[in-house]
Amino acid sequence: MKTGSACERAGLDRRQLLSVGVALFSMFFGAGNLILPPLLGVQAGADTLPAIIGFFVTGVGLPVLGIVAVALSGTLRGLADRVHPVFSRILVAAVYLAIGPCLAIPRTSSTAFEMLSPLLPADVSIDVARLVFSVVFFVVAYVLAMHPGRITRLLGRITGPALILLIAAVVGSALFSAGEPLCAAQPPYNENAAVQGFLTGYQTMDLLASLTFGLVIATNIRTMGVTESRGVTREVCRAGVIAGALMMLIYGGLAVVGVRLCSSLAGATNGAAVLTASATLHFGVAGTVVVAAIFLLACLNVCIGLISCCGTYFSQEAPRVPYRAWAAGFALFSCAVSNVGLDAILAFSVPLLGALYPVAIVMVIMGMLRRACDALPQVWPWVVGVTAVVSVATNLRDAVFPAAALPLDALPFASVGLGWVVPAVVAAVVGVAHARLAARPRG
Repeated sequence: MKTGSACERAGLDRRQLLSVGVALFSMFFGAGNLILPPLLGVQAGADTLPAIIGFFVTGVGLPVLGIVAVALSGTLRGLADRVHPVFSRILVAAVYLAIGPCLAIPRTSSTAFEMLSPLLPADVSIDVARLVFSVVFFVVAYVLAMHPGRITRLLGRITGPALILLIAAVVGSALFSAGEPLCAAQPPYNENAAVQGFLTGYQTMDLLASLTFGLVIATNIRTMGVTESRGVTREVCRAGVIAGALMMLIYGGLAVVGVRLCSSLAGATNGAAVLTASATLHFGVAGTVVVAAIFLLACLNVCIGLISCCGTYFSQEAPRVPYRAWAAGFALFSCAVSNVGLDAILAFSVPLLGALYPVAIVMVIMGMLRRACDALPQVWPWVVGVTAVVSVATNLRDAVFPAAALPLDALPFASVGLGWVVPAVVAAVVGVAHARLAARPRG
């Protein structure tokens, strides 16, 4: 006797799971992820190993934990509701807007164009070329994002593998060629390379993206026949681990590209220039085309993923407006911003990202410890609230009054942007005490 539909299954097979993992990797791996590791390799030199290990902790570990924490809670709203329902609505909308049309989506087009522009003829107007490119870029991204339930087929089987193969070609050519003499670490990696790698990985801010990607990935897993909630959660977590493993492998390879050129490119400040120099060294003029193709694919993958995630979330929150209308709106707005208002939108969205990131970190950590934290519910508002106050205050100051001093500047780790850590720990202690006092019988 059959126990279920032929289309239903307990889990994904290996090929499907790999496809979902590659798709998730592709949604994470944008231009910023390409730029940071090669520059790390050039600057860290002989200390690249401890530096890249520190980078893995925040650049890979935090995003994977974000995927798992949201999967275990069901949705990002399910995680944030533990603080307060009103807070949850505001936070989740802010996260989606910050990593979507207010920053990441417009930057995908701008960054891809910056890498392609050196290939244009000298007599071409850059402004006209940027406009034409951005329109074509966002039309293609919108068309490919029209079916969010099929994202895995596209990113996991076509554009994602193509991106990995191109990166592998650049990394392989550097790895199997005669490298330059290993050089000593340069600032900021000449002291505490592992700590600096940790801080560099923090700059990717991929944790915020991880909080949103689970929604679309879960939808794709359901279309593959895994409908039971526990099974979907398990497969999302497994896909997150695969994506994390791919990121570690490619981050490590890109760091090697930088190490191989640490002598000739000493003083480099741009990871894209390091990649281009390596590819040109081994492939000639074709190397420039290869690097441009890598950035174009990476940016397109991220754009498709973000349009899908933002469109899916807001179509669920406001179902009267269909998914395709939301997706088209985000694509159109992002196209306009990438041409006329990117600097202005960055001035608003970068501080917003900086304020949201510490809040996301503490929520993910507490989400991983949800059984202990849920047993002491007062811990959630204390930790998240205090972290939010410190984070918002410092980022608002940095954006509006950068020369002003705050008492918060005296906090431990404030000089490296981690001034929220100690207040969060203190708030956790206060929250535990509050919860235990509230649990005592009165009278």
